[in-house]
Amino acid sequence: MTEMSTLPPPPSFADVLAAQKVLRRYLAPTPLYNYPVLDAATGAEVWVKHENYLPIGAFKLRGGINFMAGLSVEQREKGVVTASTGNHGQSVAYAARLFGIKAVIAVPENANPVKLEAMRANGADVRLYGADFEQAKKHGEQVADEEGIPFVSSGDEPALIAGVATHTLEIMQEKPDIDAIIVPVGGGSGASGASIVAKGVNPKIRTVAVCAEASPAAYLAWRDRAWREAPNRTAAEGLATGAPYMLPQSILWEKLDDFVTVTEREMFAAVRMYLETAKTLAEPAGASPLAALLQMRDELAGRKVALILSGGNISPQQLQAVLESPD
Repeated sequence: MTEMSTLPPPPSFADVLAAQKVLRRYLAPTPLYNYPVLDAATGAEVWVKHENYLPIGAFKLRGGINFMAGLSVEQREKGVVTASTGNHGQSVAYAARLFGIKAVIAVPENANPVKLEAMRANGADVRLYGADFEQAKKHGEQVADEEGIPFVSSGDEPALIAGVATHTLEIMQEKPDIDAIIVPVGGGSGASGASIVAKGVNPKIRTVAVCAEASPAAYLAWRDRAWREAPNRTAAEGLATGAPYMLPQSILWEKLDDFVTVTEREMFAAVRMYLETAKTLAEPAGASPLAALLQMRDELAGRKVALILSGGNISPQQLQAVLESPD
């Protein structure tokens, strides 16, 4: 457990504005599309933020580039170590290649093969270890100690949060009259960043986080305003954390309006809905905000709702399971 007193300060709205200036040198804004068929299905006016269209197919790339861009020459020479279930690792690998930095990534042995291939293609030294993220993370921290390379937390790192928060900044710049925004939570960088921006622009915007019912640690920590561990059983690796990150949690405790959980079946149904209605590929974590909106249909009826489609890195095996799963 990370003590709250040892956490770095959270990023500010000004930090997000600065991150956007950095990212504009490397990434174009992602599309924000409305789909009338999704409007009809949910009862809301739905605007989908297509983070699955980024080069690694996931929003995490924003944080990786912002973090790497801020390293000193001396820090770049040392390289970085991190742990990931997939998308954060891809982000670090891509950004490390962009800036010529060595990256070691500890990954669970059962990791998504599509994401593993992408990390290796970007030149990362991928170390498979353990049955889940927590075991891989401990191994990554051990590697950092033994090899003298700084460890980069996938959640408790302000530059990562400021970077990924630019997805919501782009939404606000394009669609400032949004009423609510729904964001998936694994480590919590995306949801905490979204909350910083949304509340900084308009405190009336409703911010909603969503995680997997099968991996509820982040939800429980937010609900109880305390550290909580929980079983980590979801198939959605982007949501597969058994313990919370406390820097994002500290932001969510202050700024988040609501937090919901969704079942595996609800996420799979949302993946199919995106495929059928928006003709876009979402991984289960990326589809979880749509699943949450379907749960909250009555509460958000008639409102303008932005969904962060955080990633589209679904493996062929996962997609087959989604298509074969019962409605």
